[in-house]
Amino acid sequence: MVLVTGASRFLGGYLVARLAQDPRIERVIAVDSQSPTKDMMRRMGRAEFVRADIRNPLIGKVLRGAKVDTVVHAATMVKPPKSGSRAAMKDMNVLGAMQLFAVCQKSPEVRKVVVRSTAAVYGCSAKDPAKFSEEMSARQPPQGGYARDNIEIEGYARGLGRRRPEIAVTLLRMAPLIGPNLHGSVSRYLNSPIVPAILGRDARMQLLHEEDALASLERATVAGPAGTFNIAGDGVVMLSQAVRRAGGIPVPVPFPLLGALGRLVPGSAARDFTTEQLEYFHFGCGLDTTRMRAELGFEPRWTTLQALDDMISGAAIRPLVSKDWLRSVESGIRELAGVSGGTR
Repeated sequence: MVLVTGASRFLGGYLVARLAQDPRIERVIAVDSQSPTKDMMRRMGRAEFVRADIRNPLIGKVLRGAKVDTVVHAATMVKPPKSGSRAAMKDMNVLGAMQLFAVCQKSPEVRKVVVRSTAAVYGCSAKDPAKFSEEMSARQPPQGGYARDNIEIEGYARGLGRRRPEIAVTLLRMAPLIGPNLHGSVSRYLNSPIVPAILGRDARMQLLHEEDALASLERATVAGPAGTFNIAGDGVVMLSQAVRRAGGIPVPVPFPLLGALGRLVPGSAARDFTTEQLEYFHFGCGLDTTRMRAELGFEPRWTTLQALDDMISGAAIRPLVSKDWLRSVESGIRELAGVSGGTR
């Protein structure tokens, strides 16, 4: 019996659909505080959807009533809801995970807990190594709420494993997701004709294709061991290279002005980015995936560059205006930012 949280979102919903097609799994229960779309409900097939908030102790009745033995937690929010605040986001993320893990601890049938975490827990700074291994921690404490929430969630998950050693706790620290169907931060950043870039920096990005993200979650759920695993595609791509492949024009600006200038550039998504997303486009982050292969037994299908190209072709990203207009706007932004030099 498998229970998956976050079923109305991309990863949770499609994972439920995959697990529902596995004949080895007797029953699949999808949980979320919001109902999935009608299309997603059809994809879920035989899975049962329960509309419930994991912060409510009633989630315990669902686990015990269905005799769930495997719990997949994929409901962590990246940014506050439109009508909410940072406090509301933390309440949903951290308190929700605490309640869920407390229920798992009290449920004798639970034997495995899989948590979708993020590489954002490593932070992004100029002091970072070329690649983070799972034993490493952030060189500078992450400033973003999403990263801090996941650090706390991981801590509570490890606490569950210490209190109930028979429960296999698996943490998947995923690189930024990208793909034709997932409108994540990298996709939104590149889907602009003019892309504000950090002056003097060219972030090294290691990405994860949406299909590999789902496949790694499925692997961890069905046959994966306990432990912490970095999940990412092979290789890296420089931010400037990604912008050019997407058909945009990078405009170098000082980092403190990135968000402000993003609000001035038509079509730019930088205005809506969280702190950790802006830091990622400043420094990037590399992951050591040796343990992913050796212990989890997972091999990504897509490299970082292949995932990027699949997103670009699938989303049909292309320049929306003329090159001359782009150059004139670029020149104006340079002048506003006090940056000298001609266009490239």
